[in-house]
Amino acid sequence: MERVDCVVIGAGVVGLAVARTLALAGREVIVLEREGAIGTGISSRNSEVIHAGMYYPTDSLKARLCVAGNQMLRDYAASHGVPFKMVGKLIVATTAQEAADLEGILAKGRANKVTGLRGISGAEATAMEPALSCVSALLSPDTGIIDTHAYMLALQGEAEANGAMVAFRAPVVGGHPHDNGMELTIGDAEGTRLVAKIVVIAAGLAACNVARAMGLANVPTPYLCKGNYFSLAGKMPFQRLVYPVPVSAGLGVHYTVDLAGRGRFGPDVEWVEREDYRVDPTRAESFYAAIRRYWPALADGALEPVFAGIRPKIQAPNEPARDFVVAGPKDHGSPGVIALYGIESPGLTSSLALADTVKGLVG
Repeated sequence: MERVDCVVIGAGVVGLAVARTLALAGREVIVLEREGAIGTGISSRNSEVIHAGMYYPTDSLKARLCVAGNQMLRDYAASHGVPFKMVGKLIVATTAQEAADLEGILAKGRANKVTGLRGISGAEATAMEPALSCVSALLSPDTGIIDTHAYMLALQGEAEANGAMVAFRAPVVGGHPHDNGMELTIGDAEGTRLVAKIVVIAAGLAACNVARAMGLANVPTPYLCKGNYFSLAGKMPFQRLVYPVPVSAGLGVHYTVDLAGRGRFGPDVEWVEREDYRVDPTRAESFYAAIRRYWPALADGALEPVFAGIRPKIQAPNEPARDFVVAGPKDHGSPGVIALYGIESPGLTSSLALADTVKGLVG
């Protein structure tokens, strides 16, 4: 039976970041990916935003890793030729109650040591973005956008240049402790088995199911929270990203732009039972009302379905949001295994900081 030092399960943005970091540290790394290419799941179905970290509870993993990861990601992109742009973001209030909510976000951002974040008046916001309608706003200059696929390719290339290997069509379907390691069963045609000293579960939507298949204890219950996106036909209304005051399970239907200058709105919140990325065109009806709160000039018929993503939640609908979970042996009872659960937004921004956290646990 083949023996390896480290196995990373999942070749999305977090799995590749972990593989790269461990390979740079001199570990032998194999990445097992169930699909035929890197980043085909939630890593390729998101807003591609470099978040600043003002939304998350102070001292939470999301807050600490997002704030640290923001600078790490920007530095990495700049040094590795990954396209990105710090376009900035406005979080806008359209009512007096929302303006009060903004004050809470600002206070949280300052407590989290978010750089550059400041409150501005509605007049200042509309001077920056004339199409905007709001009573006040927060300006986050250290929010940006990145080419996620180019970033994943850079991570993969650097990992492989340092000895890592990515195996595709290699779903992990089971595992159990074996001889100071974890024996993994890979569901390919031969039913391959290998023993790894270290296993990192970075499987996105499948993380909880993979952990259960490996016999880990204290695995959270996974929930699927779909987010639909609609593209905008015609002239783009804003230069910056524009976000409303957040809602319970997401950050609200916001405006983002990609590096080619194409604008889109989303994601909304749709709790689903299975992985399905089709966009129901009728969901645009609720988008118009949400968007017109801060952009009244949105024309009828301007929105077109474009794509959907799914957030890997570890709390049920109407339950309080949960933090990232980085579970080590003391949490689940399996030596050498590190499991990452609930790595939704800001997982992209936090990816390099998450990888350093895993490296610290691996030793």
